[in-house]
Amino acid sequence: MKIGLISDTHTPGDGQGVPESVHRVFDGVDLILHAGNIFMSSILDDLEGIAPVKAAGSKDRDKLCLDSSHIWKPTGCWCADSRVEETQVIESEGFTIGLIHELVVPGYNDRIYPGSLKRGFQYDEAQGLIPDEIFGGRVDIIIFGHTCTALLEEYGSTTLINPGSPTLRNELRKVGTVATLELVEGVKTVEIIDLATLS
Repeated sequence: MKIGLISDTHTPGDGQGVPESVHRVFDGVDLILHAGNIFMSSILDDLEGIAPVKAAGSKDRDKLCLDSSHIWKPTGCWCADSRVEETQVIESEGFTIGLIHELVVPGYNDRIYPGSLKRGFQYDEAQGLIPDEIFGGRVDIIIFGHTCTALLEEYGSTTLINPGSPTLRNELRKVGTVATLELVEGVKTVEIIDLATLS
């Protein structure tokens, strides 16, 4: 199974929707996972033109939607969208995937950026990286967003993936990143794709 990973589209904040390069990168994927800060369900509709979509909602932004008159309204927001839950759990090819917008690791009181957990956190494999109740049990792969910064790191048997943002690279209005996750009979392959390098 090949999965497209995306987060922090922040549309309509960027005013442009999903970049066309995302469509090219995700062409042929079996599923798309969106890790939140979607803003408008039309983004999920656009992505669903490529493959089925599941999403994790952001408590801070995805409950309200901006309509065409630029008035914040709950009409059409994700809370009425069956594709979006606060967390999602997906089983595939012997892996359990947890999808969440903001990953909070007990004992670590900051956003998770590349290398930050390795520098400021004492990991105990016996405890697991996050409490089992977040996803209803242990997961092998955690996909999250929030920082708009791509990340791929391993903590014991847990893989953390933040695909970054296609529209807000490192929280700046620049073309950013997405990722793909390929799962084949117990083997996972992750690729972070820099959309700025695609012609």
